[in-house]
Amino acid sequence: MVCADPVPWQPDVWRSELKDAVTSVTELGRVLGLPLEDCAEGAIAGFPLRVPRPFVARMRRNDPDDPLLRQVLPTAAENESVSVLPDGTRFSMDPLRERNFARAPALIQKYRGRALLIATPACAVHCRYCFRKHFPYEDHRPDSREAALAALREDDQITEVILSGGDPLVLTDASLGRLVQCLDPITSIERLRIHTRLPIVLPSRITRDLLDILVSTRLRVIVVVHSNHPQELDSDTARAFACLRGVPGVTLLNQSVLLRGVNDRAPTLCALSERLFEQGVLPYYLHMPDAVVGTHGFHVTDARARQIHDAMGERLPGYLLPKLVREEPGRAAKTVLA
Repeated sequence: MVCADPVPWQPDVWRSELKDAVTSVTELGRVLGLPLEDCAEGAIAGFPLRVPRPFVARMRRNDPDDPLLRQVLPTAAENESVSVLPDGTRFSMDPLRERNFARAPALIQKYRGRALLIATPACAVHCRYCFRKHFPYEDHRPDSREAALAALREDDQITEVILSGGDPLVLTDASLGRLVQCLDPITSIERLRIHTRLPIVLPSRITRDLLDILVSTRLRVIVVVHSNHPQELDSDTARAFACLRGVPGVTLLNQSVLLRGVNDRAPTLCALSERLFEQGVLPYYLHMPDAVVGTHGFHVTDARARQIHDAMGERLPGYLLPKLVREEPGRAAKTVLA
């Protein structure tokens, strides 16, 4: 589904929907008609439930195995002290060792030529498989951003800046605009990549002011969204993507995470690629889940991942087949598994 002449949302809509996000397991169960009160309280305390109602509206009622619900619902498994699985996968608080790659507060450089800027610690949705569940955001506060900008000015080898977090689109348009204005004069930077889940979970975030920010920068903009299941995509996401595609030079890509019990079937992932393309987004990466403590319930073995990816390759044209990758700390690039 592709929208003709898409109209962006008014700015008060997404702010109201973000404020009204579901943060209570009891409330989520009431909306879905499910008894969810027995979910793990320890998991909730350490990483609270948070999910916008537009995303909840796409969940199936009375279905405890709904793939969207499984991504956001705390479970007792998150509190299990699993450190290693039979296939050798080891779980830790910081499996990507991001602390080792901090160039400055709020600035992380893992790969040559590009650096990641922590724009905010906040997200609109708390995904239970999040690889930054234990990230020390207190050491990377937005008020320390000037040191990160100074490091970028001093290193002319960095040609691409990735806005991450949290989710950079949780910033207000004014705050995001100021950040882009700080990056724009750094002549060595050519591209601005924005990693965000908001066009999926809160499509109303795509406002006229946001589009104006993307139009006004000289930087080539790549928006990498994060959708894991075709059920996440509807007429509102199509509208959001159509608005973004209307900005000259903007490229839309998607990266997914391969998650057991959510999308670990070739037909599901093929349907996701097809639907993304219908809405003007190219599949980019299919990530193996990062081995974060408490996320072993989502783990998929390498052998199973390759089997799924091979089956996808038999059904999809090459441009709709995302790369199956794993991120490994210290390597010069992501590891391609298939």
